[in-house]
This record gives sequence, C-alpha cells and structure tokens, in this order.
Amino acid sequence: MAMTSANNLFSDIPPEFKEELFETILKRETFRIERIVSHGHCSPEGFWYDQDENEWVVLLKGSAVLRFEDQAENVTMNPGDYIHIEKHRRHRVEWSDPEQDTVWLAVHYQ
Repeated sequence: MAMTSANNLFSDIPPEFKEELFETILKRETFRIERIVSHGHCSPEGFWYDQDENEWVVLLKGSAVLRFEDQAENVTMNPGDYIHIEKHRRHRVEWSDPEQDTVWLAVHYQ
C-alpha cells in the first residue's frame, strides 16, 4: 500500500518568481483543481481570460482585484472570498498584493 502524506497550499512557493505560478493539484476527466500564486502580478494590458471551462475560485491568502468585461465594478477579493466564473465570461486580474503572496485555489470543471 502506498504511503499517504499531507501537502500544504502555502508551502513550496519560491521567494521570487517572474510569472504567476499555476500548479495542478488534482486532475480528473471532468475537473481540475489548481493552486495559483500571485505576488503583484496582474493580467497583461488588453488580455482577457476566455476559458472553455467553468471556474470556481477561492482566495486563501493575500488580496486581489478582478475585472469582468461585462461588469462596470471591479471585484475585490480577500481571504475567504470566492467567486464562480461561467465559461467564456471574459475576466482579468487587475491587481494582486505586491507585499505578499496571494494564494488562490481554483476548480475548473465542465
């Protein structure tokens, strides 16, 4: 029988990283769970996520601001906040905390 051990969503984050970190934690045929780590990262100017999957995302640590193309007001995210993003709803990260890691947990599904 294989040994089972615990992992931690806040560990193994490099002290500095140039691009936002995306790590698949669990993947099955109909869904994928991903850890995302930002540190002052935001979407490039003019870039919009337009995903083929639905996404449920919770912010675990740090803070960020999301922008949706079809919505006038930005959405501020703090620890414990979560949001559901329908597939093909165009959105972007306008800002993430430059003073600390912002850790997200995202579930992508059909």
